[in-house]
Amino acid sequence: MGGPPSLPPGAPVPKVTLLLPLTGTNAELGQGMLRAAQVALDGPGAPTLDVRDTGGTPAGAASAARAGLAAGAGMMIGPLTAGETQAVAPITRAANVPVLAFTSDVTQAQPGVWPLGITPAQQVRRLVGAVQEEGRSRIAAVLPQNPFGDALASGLRDATAGLPDARVARHPAAGPLAPALNEVADTVARRGAPGTLQDATPGIVPDPATLTPATPLPAVPFDTLLLGATGAPLQKALPLSAYDITPPGPAGAGVRVLGTGIWAREAARLGALQGAWFAAPDPAARADFNRAYAARFNAPPRELTSLAFDAAAIARVAAASGFAPDSLIRPEGFSGADGLIALGPEGQVLRGLAVFELDGKGAHIVRPAPASLASPGM
Repeated sequence: MGGPPSLPPGAPVPKVTLLLPLTGTNAELGQGMLRAAQVALDGPGAPTLDVRDTGGTPAGAASAARAGLAAGAGMMIGPLTAGETQAVAPITRAANVPVLAFTSDVTQAQPGVWPLGITPAQQVRRLVGAVQEEGRSRIAAVLPQNPFGDALASGLRDATAGLPDARVARHPAAGPLAPALNEVADTVARRGAPGTLQDATPGIVPDPATLTPATPLPAVPFDTLLLGATGAPLQKALPLSAYDITPPGPAGAGVRVLGTGIWAREAARLGALQGAWFAAPDPAARADFNRAYAARFNAPPRELTSLAFDAAAIARVAAASGFAPDSLIRPEGFSGADGLIALGPEGQVLRGLAVFELDGKGAHIVRPAPASLASPGM
């Protein structure tokens, strides 16, 4: 990462306080994140790292933040969770000390506090941009009734501003998707019209797999479908062809199914969703971080530890100018272990994510991660 002008000669380099759960239920992850931050701060010219244990609780995080400020922190990286971040924010804001937190809860974003976790909204923004490149604009979504589904719904509203209103149906977080899929697909209205359905009872949502259309059915009223489900609930909803939701053909007709970055871990088991897309970091961007971490600690880094590496690397750049605002909110952003990151003045975080397509055996990239803030998809 390039940096802004350096501090005057002889000026002390401010400390960076690292807030992590080094004890408690998340201690193993906390230790991995500490090691990742140390990798980023290897070499001369790095700021002093002041490590503070939060114990994984809001009260512990608040206490650790106060101790870090008393020790001369010019910037804080961490804490891990949304609750801890909420406890730390008023303390650091009063001291005018910036925070790069590891949560993905965008409600914690505010001036001087940036949630670095990869968020549902970032993924949806990238995917909506990608399907618009295909000429798609009629979007539906079937989302779980939980905070993750709420975040997806909020991200979808923002990403589809200027497009036709998205059709959104919700389902119990661990429950069946069928009623919600029937709702967005207008199953009864389309299959229940006179002359199109031989074996449905009026007013009752039928099992789509048992219906026998007598004439061609109207198409579903969308060309893109966002699914928030993963694991068993998603598997039980397949195949989507039972709801007349078919993937795009050579001419482009059909429905582009979208999912979340969690699908990256499930890709080999999602053969029934071949052609579906999800957004996630390009693994190639992590290669240097993975090598440096493994060389130092003789083990591969855990998932999420890249957040600590990126935060520490950004802090290293910002320390050269005494953590001046322009060193954090800079137009070119930062090149991180998970790709491009840009920090906004109100705590917003932009990420350059790649778009992957499920191919029956796994997934491959069909839209590369943006290389600059001016690239499509940011």
